[in-house]
Amino acid sequence: MDDAIAACRILVVDDTDFNRTLIGALLTEAGFQNVAYAKDGFDALAQIAAEAPDLLILDIMMPGMDGFEVCRRLRADHAYADLPVLVQTALSSSDDRNRAFAAGTTDLISKPLDRTELVARVRIHLQNRVLIRDLQTYRARVEGELAMARSMYDHLLPSAALCAALTDGAGVTLRSHTALSSDLGGDLWGVLPLAGGRFGLFLLDMAGRGVSAALDAFRMHTLIHELAPHLGERPGAFLSELNERAVCLLELGQHATVIYGVVDRAGQRFTYAAAAAAPPVLIPPGSAELVFGEGTGQPVGMAAGARYEERSLPFPPDAALVLHSTAVLEALGGGNGGFAALLQSAAVRNAMAGGGHDGGHDGGDDGGKDGDAFAAVTAALAAAQGDVPLDDHTLVWIGHGGAR
Repeated sequence: MDDAIAACRILVVDDTDFNRTLIGALLTEAGFQNVAYAKDGFDALAQIAAEAPDLLILDIMMPGMDGFEVCRRLRADHAYADLPVLVQTALSSSDDRNRAFAAGTTDLISKPLDRTELVARVRIHLQNRVLIRDLQTYRARVEGELAMARSMYDHLLPSAALCAALTDGAGVTLRSHTALSSDLGGDLWGVLPLAGGRFGLFLLDMAGRGVSAALDAFRMHTLIHELAPHLGERPGAFLSELNERAVCLLELGQHATVIYGVVDRAGQRFTYAAAAAAPPVLIPPGSAELVFGEGTGQPVGMAAGARYEERSLPFPPDAALVLHSTAVLEALGGGNGGFAALLQSAAVRNAMAGGGHDGGHDGGDDGGKDGDAFAAVTAALAAAQGDVPLDDHTLVWIGHGGAR
């Protein structure tokens, strides 16, 4: 017998001394090492409160408090919802047996007891008990590790203080909407301050989902910041070198879609390079048509030697620049359909014309003030995602704005 099963605590509840002694002897002979005894229902509940057993062997007919009532009281307490209860009974009618199950009995064994049947049923219920306990322990550990990874992820995103500093130094408002799937994922974005009031901005999306994608995103984040001091001004060279290093770093089959660009408010331009990323979108002031950039290019990390073309978009005053992951397009019905229509909608354009921004970093899903164009877009996105997104969603909104 497995040591974990043999060591499980079994509480035998019976008002007859002979029955308690018999059951204890049979279980001990079979190898069960931790058997305790209660003389009635009150004694059983007191002992369970002091130390919960792994299995209860319960007599159904007892004076004072019968087995039905013991079951009902246990099941009324969430702490004992999963405690297996094996009822021993001489009742043979289907109504009585159904009544026992309705009260919360897990299984029944008939009196007079058969040794082989008793031992087999005890072993089965304890095997299930140990298995469930192991799964619960494993799940708690995984949930703890996911929470730790989420915390690490949050620390990698630009802080509110950094975004506020960009408002002062670069004259832009920078806001974001990030929603991670339940099992974590590989979306990540960030900013790299540059000279002359400019800054670099990246958005990457690792292939795959889960913790492995998140860990790869963390490694890519390190690479990006290593390259920033030397190549941050040159998006094409930046992505080319990032690809070379990612090929050596990532496992075969792993890769990332990336867009990296330099935001230059004074020069009214966004210069960027893309690696199979969702195309950036410029929302011009007034009712002018949206301007879409290019997102084509080989994903980073697939093969050495890839080169990335440097492109640019105008960034005139009162315009907004939107970067986003492909999951945003999918959630809103595609780039030429729902997403573009939403950005072109009267709600967004009127909000932009009204200047309804709060001049700072949103940093989450609160959406900012009413009438804000960013809020209108993220509200639609949140509604499309549902409570638990199936994929990670990242949207970064860059608007014009002076010092606070």
